[in-house]
This record gives sequence, structure tokens and C-alpha cells, in this order.
Amino acid sequence: MDTLNLDQHISNQFNADLEQLRTQFLEMGGLVEQQVADAVRAIETADGALAEKVRRTESEIDRRELELDRVCTLILARRQPAASDLRLVLMVTRATADLERIGDEANKIAKMAIALNEDGASPRGYVELRHIAARVLKLVNLALDAFARFDVDTAKTVVRDDSLVDQEYRTAIRELITYMMEDPRSISRVMNIMWALRALERIGDHAGNIAEHVIYLVHGMDVRHMPFNEMEQKIEQRTGKK
Repeated sequence: MDTLNLDQHISNQFNADLEQLRTQFLEMGGLVEQQVADAVRAIETADGALAEKVRRTESEIDRRELELDRVCTLILARRQPAASDLRLVLMVTRATADLERIGDEANKIAKMAIALNEDGASPRGYVELRHIAARVLKLVNLALDAFARFDVDTAKTVVRDDSLVDQEYRTAIRELITYMMEDPRSISRVMNIMWALRALERIGDHAGNIAEHVIYLVHGMDVRHMPFNEMEQKIEQRTGKK
């Protein structure tokens, strides 16, 4: 676990502002994480009421995004932060956008749950959906934990494992396409599962983005679009750890 000196300012109010920023980001993250879990449960159980609850949560996530943007803007204007303080504000600004997009993807899954509730369950794809959803939810949880503890090792795990989600998603899509070719009557219902899988794959990508932002926060390194092995080497060079 890495530490940043975010509470070592002469101004107690500055310390409070930064702590408020962290707290509000993690609260939004917890809400988004629950939204994804509820959306997945709704599609697995064909629970239209739970899916509607997920969709109603979207406005609260949007409100929290705007509030975090407001807090970041005020800190930049009033405190003119430098070094790790500035990186924290920039990281939260970027990662908040990823959280909001995770919420959007959860809303898409909820829409597919409503469609399946109305049209009938899909004959295939639930096993794949359950497996990928479990992996993606773990990535979201680990990404938020990495931020809470400024833990680069955990952030690296998220970035690495996101590629596994991508592989599993591609495999699942190939199998479902083959099934639809064999049974064209299933196309509309299986497509709902495929769209839900696509949303889960995108959620994994956004969790990976948040993890990359954590690495930037701790080490000041922009590792976006960098192959994992290269990223790992640069972190080792920066920290002297292998």
C-alpha cells in the first residue's frame, strides 16, 4: 500500500476539503457498485421492479457527478493545489466520469432485464453473464479499494484482470452467435443477453480506467493506453520494487 501526504497542510480546511473529496467519490462508487449488482440480479431473475429501481438511481448518480465536479472546481479555484494534491483533484475528475459511465452501463443492463421480463427468458447466455458479472463486480470493488488505500498493487491487478474479462466476453459472444445461427427463433432474446454482456465488458474497462488513474495519483505516471508489461516495468523503475 502506498501513502500520500494529503492531510499535512497548514490549513485544516484544506485537509477537510480533500477528505470530503475522497469521501464523496467513494460514496458515489459504492452507489454505482450496488447499481451494477442490482442490474445483474434483475436480469438473472427477470425482476422488472428491481430493474426499474436501477433505472431510477441514474439521476442520483448524475447528481453526484455534478456535485463532485463542483467540489473539484472549488478546490482548484480556492486552494491552487500542487503536486499530489493536484493529482488527487485531477484523478477524481477523471474517475468520476468513469463512475458515471458505469452507471450508464448498469442502466443498459436494467433495460435488457425489462425486455427479457416482457419477452420471456433467453434460452442461453445466463451462465456466461453470471460468470462475467462476478468478475466485473470484483474489478469495480478492487478499483475503489485501490483508491481508498492508494494501493498501486491492487490497481495493477485490476488493469491486468480487465484483459481477462475482454477475453471471456469475446468467447461468450462467439458461442451465442453460433447458437442463434442454429436457432434463429432465439435471436431477439439472446441479443438482450449479448447487449448485457457488452455493458459488463464496458464496466470492466471503466474499472480499469479508474485503476490507471490511481497509479497516476500515487506515482504521477500516465499509464493509459500502455501495455500491461510496459506499465509494470515503469512502475518498478519508479519504485525500485519487483
